[in-house]
Amino acid sequence: MGRCASRPFGYKDRLAPMQVVDILSPARIVVSKDGGDAIHTRSEVLHRLAKLLAAGDARLDAASVESILTRREDQQSTGVGGGVAIPHAAIEDIDQIVGALLLCPDPVGFGAIDGMPVSIFFAVIGPRRAVGEHLKTLARVSRLLRDDGFRQRLVGAEDGRAAFELIASEEGRPA
Repeated sequence: MGRCASRPFGYKDRLAPMQVVDILSPARIVVSKDGGDAIHTRSEVLHRLAKLLAAGDARLDAASVESILTRREDQQSTGVGGGVAIPHAAIEDIDQIVGALLLCPDPVGFGAIDGMPVSIFFAVIGPRRAVGEHLKTLARVSRLLRDDGFRQRLVGAEDGRAAFELIASEEGRPA
C-alpha cells in the first residue's frame, strides 16, 4: 500500500487505508422522519446537509456551504442512481475532508442519472488544494453504497448512531 495514497487530506495516520467512518460521525447523520423533520425537496436536502457539514467548525458557515452545494447541483446532479446522491464540493476554509449523511426513507426527487428519487444523500466537502484525495473519497463512498442490500439496511436505520454502526460494520471496523 502506497504512502498516503488512500487517506483523506488532513488525516494523521497516512498509512492506514481511508474508510468512510474517518470523515463521518453519528452527529453528522440524520434520518428524515415524518413530522417536523421530514425532508421533501432538493433545497431542503441541501440545506440540511450544509448544516450538518458546517456543525462544529467555526470556519464554516452553513449558508455558504449550502450555496456551494447548490451551485454544484445546478451544474449537474450528483444523483448517481440506485437511490443515492453524493453532493460534494471543494472549499477554501477547511483543512480536512468532512462527510455528512442524510437518509430519507421517503425518497426525494433529485435529478438522479436513472431518473429515480433518492433516499441516501452522502455529502462530502474537502479542501480545494486536495483534489486528488477528494476524488478518492468520493470513490470510496460510491463503493460503500453500491450494494443493494446494504443501501436497504442503511435507509432502514433508526437514527444516526445506528446508521454509523452499519457503516462501520460494513467496513469491518468497530463503531
